[in-house]
Amino acid sequence: MDVRQLRYFVSIVDYGSLGKAAEKLFVAQPSLSQQMARLEEELGVSLLLRSNHGVTPTAEGDALYRHARLVLRQMEQLRQEVTKGAGSESGTVAVGLPTTMASVLAVPLFERVQDRYPGIRLQFFESMSGYLNELLANGRLDLAILFRESDTPGISALPVLDETLYLLGEPGGVSSRSATCPLAKLAGVKLVAPGVSNGLRLLIERTFSSEKVELNIVADIDSLPSMLQIAHSGRACTILPSSALAQLDPSRMPKMRKIVDPVIRRPASICWPNGLPMHSASVAVRQTLVELIAERVEGEAWQGVTLRRQNHRV
Repeated sequence: MDVRQLRYFVSIVDYGSLGKAAEKLFVAQPSLSQQMARLEEELGVSLLLRSNHGVTPTAEGDALYRHARLVLRQMEQLRQEVTKGAGSESGTVAVGLPTTMASVLAVPLFERVQDRYPGIRLQFFESMSGYLNELLANGRLDLAILFRESDTPGISALPVLDETLYLLGEPGGVSSRSATCPLAKLAGVKLVAPGVSNGLRLLIERTFSSEKVELNIVADIDSLPSMLQIAHSGRACTILPSSALAQLDPSRMPKMRKIVDPVIRRPASICWPNGLPMHSASVAVRQTLVELIAERVEGEAWQGVTLRRQNHRV
């Protein structure tokens, strides 16, 4: 087993395809397949599952992936410190952003990192928070924003903000001029929401249950554009943070009202694996992300968000 094989293996898992990995690595696909066959033979286990939908790692492959990424990252850091000095941040940093926050943070983070740390190459993963948590736990992300406020085994969390949730759409029984909607007014109102495993869905269910308000979810939809389109159509409402509307065309924007009595909030934290010290490039990106969040909230460019003040841990 050598570094080249590890790099090939990590690329295959990242791209989910031998063909795409071969293209990105500038290696012939048959040669890449041979290298993986040799690696599996040497380790005595199957590492990859091949199907018509692409390539996914086996349980053993997941374990190798986590360690391989760590080895490659450490080698990258070693090369950086030897050739450029310890103060010169460089390398790849994989960042996971929830779909609702990506429109607020992704481009500003890219621009700030490019200006301040030209040696850092960002990888963005945009998805629902549950999937990002899985990617972080599996070693495929260096940083992610997750909706939690405390550490869990293997993952450290830096609480950065609390996000208020809003009703999007027209529920009926609420004045069209009102900027708020009491939760009791949503009893029986048709709602669309993410699937049952999603953290936002669980928060909505707990809130309605604790307030003894009838919850009427008519469809499970794990697609932000689809939920917004349905809310705009008037066929059903949805419950989301204001960031979900950040890049929406005003002509397609559903009516937004703050839910009150009670207000519904959820915490968000910047999270990272805590098994080993962070790469200096990841530390730099984490600090930049903290700064950007503070700037956007304090500049009133992000409605319904309250900053946490525990950022001294960074």
